[in-house]
Amino acid sequence: MKRFAGIRRACLRSGVTFLLVAAYIAVAVSNSSADPRTDAAQQVATAQMTLANFAIDSNMGAFNDLIKRAKGVFIAPQILKGAFIFGASGGSGVLVAWSEKSRKWGGPAFYVVGGGSFGLQIGGEASEVVLLAMTERGVKAMTSNSFKLGADAGIAAGPVGVGASASTVNLSADILSFSRSKGLYGGISLDGAVVATRNDWNEAYYGKKVDPIDILIFQDVNNPEATALIEAVEKMSGRK
Repeated sequence: MKRFAGIRRACLRSGVTFLLVAAYIAVAVSNSSADPRTDAAQQVATAQMTLANFAIDSNMGAFNDLIKRAKGVFIAPQILKGAFIFGASGGSGVLVAWSEKSRKWGGPAFYVVGGGSFGLQIGGEASEVVLLAMTERGVKAMTSNSFKLGADAGIAAGPVGVGASASTVNLSADILSFSRSKGLYGGISLDGAVVATRNDWNEAYYGKKVDPIDILIFQDVNNPEATALIEAVEKMSGRK
């Protein structure tokens, strides 16, 4: 009986966590206007501001060094996280990627993020998050229609703090995560989070149905409104 009780508790935890993840993704998708074109444009503008915040933050010295080696930059202006025993996180972001084919940065492509956890935790936070894809495996995962951080690509927290050095980074990680947070948590972990494309925003922003590969690697489409964001990534990475 104890064995079955343990299985029942495990299933309950999994079920509740799944519902929390689904709820946060639903909130991220529903917390928008009736016009996905406007929402997508606003996301690009706020992503540019988020990147500017990281650039001038004295705690992000290692980030500013590592972005010069990154093959992809995922920017989420706001990841919301709340927890009371069970935890979940969610939000939207944009991905800009370096194409070896065209030798330039392409994008952005739009995504939604959702993740869950279980443990003795309580609190809440809103974080600006940037993920750096450091390997080809990381880029391949991030340019797919959906992927799971920590499974489809290894993820590790990037070094932060005044004096933090890029030399202390986990070199085996495909993706490095950086966050700027205000709240009751010390930081936010996206290990295990699912990232999926926002097809409605991609279609609205580019005027036709497109996949992340078309946007980021083949760069078959572009939107002049993304010029400022692309130029910001070019400047920080030292690559045009």
